[in-house]
Amino acid sequence: MEDIVYTKYINSPLGELEISATEDYLTSVLFVDAQKKPSPRKEETAYLPSVITDYIDQITEYFAGTRKEFDLKIQHKGTDFQKTVWAELENIPYGKTISYLDLSRRIGNEKAIRAVGTTNGSNKFNIIVPCHRVIGSNGSLVGYGGDLWRKKWLLEHEAKVLGNYQTSLF
Repeated sequence: MEDIVYTKYINSPLGELEISATEDYLTSVLFVDAQKKPSPRKEETAYLPSVITDYIDQITEYFAGTRKEFDLKIQHKGTDFQKTVWAELENIPYGKTISYLDLSRRIGNEKAIRAVGTTNGSNKFNIIVPCHRVIGSNGSLVGYGGDLWRKKWLLEHEAKVLGNYQTSLF
C-alpha cells in the first residue's frame, strides 16, 4: 500500500514552496513557480504530519540566518548512482561551493560529470539538499532547477550569514 502524501504551501523569500511528505518523511520540497522545473499545484491537505511542521520551522530558521544544517527525515527516490550524488551534496558545507567536476571526483567517478549534473538537477529537496552549492568549474552559476536567480540568492544569503558578503558574488 502506498503511503499517503500530504502537501503544504508556504511563502518564502524565494517564492512559494511546495512541501510534500508522508507521515514519516519528506518526499519533496520544490519551488512552485520555477521556470525551469515548475511544480504543478496540488491540493493542500488540512492535516500536516510533524515532518512538515519541522521543515517549516527549520526553513524559517535558515532564511533568518540562524540555521546552517537541516535535521529532517527525507526519502530520495532514484537509482543507487543518484542517491550517491544526493548524499554527497549533503557534505558540502554551508556557504561553500564546489564544481560539478569536484562532485564527480568526490563520488569516485570523474568521467560521470554529465550524469552528476543531470542528477543534481533532479534533486527534489531544494535548499535542504544543497544542490545550489554546485557551480561551474570556471566559478560561474550554471544549472539550477529552481532558476539561477534563486541559486545566486541562496549562495549570497549563506555568504552574508557567514560574514563573507560582498556586493555580489557572481
